[in-house]
Amino acid sequence: MDLPTFRRIPRHVAFIPDGNRRWAQNRGLRKEEGYASGLAPGFQLYDICRALGIEELTVYGFTSDNTKRPPEQTAAFRQACVDAVAGLSKLDASLLVVGNDDSPLFPPELKPYRTRQGLGDGTLKVNFLVNYDWRWDLSEAATKMSAATGGKRKSFTECIGSAEVSRIDLVVRWGGRRRLSGLLPVQAVYADFYIIDDLWPDFKPEHFFDALRWYESQDVTLGG
Repeated sequence: MDLPTFRRIPRHVAFIPDGNRRWAQNRGLRKEEGYASGLAPGFQLYDICRALGIEELTVYGFTSDNTKRPPEQTAAFRQACVDAVAGLSKLDASLLVVGNDDSPLFPPELKPYRTRQGLGDGTLKVNFLVNYDWRWDLSEAATKMSAATGGKRKSFTECIGSAEVSRIDLVVRWGGRRRLSGLLPVQAVYADFYIIDDLWPDFKPEHFFDALRWYESQDVTLGG
């Protein structure tokens, strides 16, 4: 694929791959059948990010709130996350899974990745949010800080559940919804936010290129 050139590339991009269920329904399929169709676009997007030299990417797998859905849907998106990590394990990535692994709904196959794992050359940092909950994320800091004894006291942001994830420059969401859905509230505090109306399984590289062209024109001041 011939990639366009950009004057400015975000260092860290977060992706919200929404619309899998709507995509399935539009094709007369069961809602849960849409999740597996989101895997191939994810790997295509990974290849593009790596080729463009993006340093870090975060992908929203599923939230703890998503687990309130019917069990057949919950099983399907949990399996899609396991399959995504299995695919990434064969590629070049520094992979970290972030989420509440104390819950029985956290896929046990992904527990080894709760500590960042270098895969292949490990050049691209990938954060995968699985059974993620912003309340869990922030409450981890309260737990760790209250339990700390002696030594140098860490700050609140150094103790959150997602402390290893850096500040996000750009959030790209498929599916047309205008909301963050609890995505990493600390890291997304100054992120630019780009919406794509097409559903995630209908991903096209031009979706992301359009987001990057838009980002080039944004005045990134971080409040300064």
